[in-house]
Parts: sequence; C-alpha cells; structure tokens
Amino acid sequence: MSSLSSIRHVRPFSASSAISISAAKARLRSEHDPDKALAIYSSVSDHYTSPVSSRYAQDLTVKRLAKSRRFSDIEALIESHKKDPKITQEPYLSTLIRSYGRAGMFDHAFKTFNQMDELGTPRSAISFNALLSACNQSKKFDRVPKLFSEIPQKYGFSPDKISYGILIKSLCESDLPQSAFQVLKEMEEKNVEITAIAFTTILDALYKKGKINEAQQIWKKMTETGCSLDVAAYNVRLMHAQQGNPEDVLALIEEMNSAGIKPDTISYNYLLTCYCKHGMIEEAKKVYEDLEGNGCAPNAATYRTFMHYLCRNGDFDMGFEIFKESVRRDKIPDFGTMKHLVEGLVKNSKLNEAKGLIKTVNRKFPANFLNAWKKLEMDLGLNITQEATVAASATA
Repeated sequence: MSSLSSIRHVRPFSASSAISISAAKARLRSEHDPDKALAIYSSVSDHYTSPVSSRYAQDLTVKRLAKSRRFSDIEALIESHKKDPKITQEPYLSTLIRSYGRAGMFDHAFKTFNQMDELGTPRSAISFNALLSACNQSKKFDRVPKLFSEIPQKYGFSPDKISYGILIKSLCESDLPQSAFQVLKEMEEKNVEITAIAFTTILDALYKKGKINEAQQIWKKMTETGCSLDVAAYNVRLMHAQQGNPEDVLALIEEMNSAGIKPDTISYNYLLTCYCKHGMIEEAKKVYEDLEGNGCAPNAATYRTFMHYLCRNGDFDMGFEIFKESVRRDKIPDFGTMKHLVEGLVKNSKLNEAKGLIKTVNRKFPANFLNAWKKLEMDLGLNITQEATVAASATA
C-alpha cells in the first residue's frame, strides 16, 4: 500500500463516536501508535478553525509518525492539506512548514515556502519565522544566518523580534554565543525589541559553555534594560545552580517567589535532581509530594529523574509506585530508566510487579517499540509474551 493510500485508508472514528477537538488533542498526547494517532487526527482535522489548534494536533501526529520513521506518510499527510482552501492564509500554511521542521524534513519545508506564490499565499515574517524554526528543528543551524540575510531582502519584508530570536538560537546551537551578541547590537540599532527569550537563549548557551562571568553580565543587562524576567530565564539559572548545592537552588527559588515569579515543574525538577545527586532522597521525595500543592504537576522528566535515583538508591518499591503514577498521567519514562526498575524488581523477587510493568508497556506502545522489552523479558526469564499466547489459546 502506498503512503498516500495508507493515509486514505486510516479509518476515522464513526459519526456516532465523534469526539471534540479538545478530546482529540488529549488522545493524541497519550497515543503512541502512529496509525491510531493518524485515525484520531483524520477524524477531526477538517473541523479545526484555528491555525493554533491545527498546528498542535498536527504536530503531535507528525511527531508520532516521525518517531516510527514514517516520513512518506508525513509527506502524504502534509501535502494533502495544500488542497485546503485555507492554504491561502499564511498562518495555516505556516503550520505545514513547522510540521515538516518537526519531522526534520527541512527540504520539504523550504519547498513549501517556495511554493507560496503558486498557492496564492502572501509572505511575511509569519511564514519566514516558520521556515527559520523548521531549519533549527531540523538541526541545520548553520543555514539560518544565510536565510536570514537573503529572504527578507528578496521578498521585501523585515524580520521581527521573533525572527531575531530564532537567529540567536541558531548561533547559540552552533556554539557561537559571541556572534549572538552582535545580533543584540543590531537589534538595538534597528530598534527591535530584545525579548526575554532572546536573552535567555544566550544565557543558556553561556552557562553550558562554562562562561559564568559572561552569563552573569547578560543577567545584569536583562535587569538593567527592564527586560521582563520570567520563569524560563530563572530556570536557566537553576539549571546551572543544580550542579552545586541544594541551598543554592533553594535560594534561587526563594528569589523567584520574592520577585512574584511562580516556580514551575521544571524549577522544582532542578531542586529534586540536586537533592538526589547529593543522596538526599527524603528531601527529594518531599519535593515530589509537594508538587501539586505548589500548583505544579510532574512531567516526563520528573518521573524519569526520580525513578532513576530511586533505583540507584535501591528503593524499587517506591520506584514502582512512581511508575504507576507515570502510567496514569501517560508519561512513562524511557526504556533505559525502566530497565533498571524491572531488573531491581526481579532481583528482589517482585515478579508480579515486574510482569505487570512489562504488560503495561506492551499495551501502551506499538509493536515496533517493543523489541528491547522482549529481549529484556527473555533475559530475565519472565516469559510474559509466551504466557499471553497460551492464555489466548486457552480461551479460543
């Protein structure tokens, strides 16, 4: 079956089981099977009126397909949208460019941008920013400066503050944070607003390169220029602080609260990680237990990090409890993290828990993701797949 045929033959939900757009997006967030994700998206994609809603659901579907390396299906899906009357609306077409970028298919993104004349779609910084983002998402960071210098001049529009932010991101990802300073200077000369995102991107790059003094100078410039400091900017500082003592992380969180900036899950993850690195597991547990009371919810990184350190600490019982919670929230950690938990459960004669874990994973993920799990199952002598086959035969 061709790629386009496979898209056409995805069976959408019947009218009697039609779901709302919000319900579809919720299902897409938790659905890892690319065919099922396509079915969900196909059942509601025609009803999207907002480019933002369309982009979010489309990106989730493309992400599932890209993870399974279904690039021809991605092309068929996105190209089919070019027949939609909304294609003449720049924000709509820009979602297609961004989705190609999310799949790492930059040549397709660039081709779509170049087709805008024949599709009857006007160009401005909106589609230009989508193209630059697609370039960054495709890891072609070195191409962004050239596109930035050529395209606005060719089509007669000016880059905006978002365009400059994406350019700065590409320079930082290319390990050229010093060049990003020149971009800041150009923005000042052209009276383009320097956003917190632009500053934070450079701050992050400097910390990662170990240029602490320069990072502190950027922070000083942010405060002096009246830049609106936000949780993302503080999280970059917390990322650096977590390499040190928990007291430093706590002090920064207190500083955030004093400044009226509410720490988010990422902020508390840095505190939890810092406690774990220092062997302060009880304090880490307290951070985890207090998340909801602080108006936050655990994310995938929370479960991955906490489970990793619990297993290292030999607390497989709590590790299993964290696993069950991650299942309830559809944020199951990666195989490497889970492997240590399964091995620990088996070593401690918790065979039912180990089997239950693997059965859950088998149920949640498509078959092409499960090869490593099947090997682990055999290595540990759990024989879950064989048991399931025997059980199915008995009831046949």
